[in-house]
Amino acid sequence: MKNSITSLFGIKYPIIQGGMVWCSGWKLASAVSNAGGLGLLGAGSMHPDLLLEHIQKMKNATDKPWGVNVPLLYPELDRIIELIINEGVRIVFTSAGSPKKYTSKLKQHGIIVVHVVSNSTFAKKCEEAGVDAIVAEGSEAGGHNGREETSTMVLVPLVRKATTLPLIAAGGIGTGRGILAALALGADGVQLGSRFAVAMESSAHEIYKNKVIDSIEGDSVLIHKKLAPVRLLKNEFSQQVQAMEENGASVEELRAHLGKGRAKKAIFEGELPEGEIEIGQVAANINEIKTVQEIFNELIEEYSSAKTVFNTESFLC
Repeated sequence: MKNSITSLFGIKYPIIQGGMVWCSGWKLASAVSNAGGLGLLGAGSMHPDLLLEHIQKMKNATDKPWGVNVPLLYPELDRIIELIINEGVRIVFTSAGSPKKYTSKLKQHGIIVVHVVSNSTFAKKCEEAGVDAIVAEGSEAGGHNGREETSTMVLVPLVRKATTLPLIAAGGIGTGRGILAALALGADGVQLGSRFAVAMESSAHEIYKNKVIDSIEGDSVLIHKKLAPVRLLKNEFSQQVQAMEENGASVEELRAHLGKGRAKKAIFEGELPEGEIEIGQVAANINEIKTVQEIFNELIEEYSSAKTVFNTESFLC
């Protein structure tokens, strides 16, 4: 599976692990890198001191390429960026903000920069900003989402037309067949979040993982559209928010009800009723907690099998 993404990052497979808050610590990220993909530390749920600890543990846990995911809407960004530079991190994924904010500074230090977008307009801005690759994330994805609610099936071809940069598809991808479909749409690689969120090595709470694998089709919902859309599993909190939105609650009222730490409550502490159980729609296809290596084995086997079928059967007559 050699292409522009594997060459850019120096990895075996064009499979990138999402840098998910409260899931993506050094154990998960290093396991993904050791399996042949690109592991990412999720800086969104780490203060600088904790991120430093995870970076140092990553260096001891793998000699394969890895990176850090930095959501640009979180505090302490300047300290985090300086820490990343000082620690010699070679790959950074940014999201939830302007690609121009830190790209130039990071690239001055030889760091590969990738930015996450939810529409083709921002993909063009990424190319102008000088990023090295783009993640096109469809509305099926878990956690914070694009306001356009464009699905991955539609988004990837649009972004492919808008830019010549290496392109990574994300949102709703959790199987080998899904990887093949994303590549057929024009992507050069894929980013998987939900599948790795419930991996054995994920730092998420076991109660959260079991809730995800027990979920079925239709259990995820996109809420907080007046603030920043977020996809999660239905629970008491999501029902409260939906009721508030239907009754015309203001942005201020919704923000006050959201408060702080909702994602941590559900994902890291296992307090599900009042937390944000962030996960993608692909959760309905995840039925077992497996190790990262088992997940990779399954992905590659299914991808290879599906590709063989696609190459040997005539679908258009």
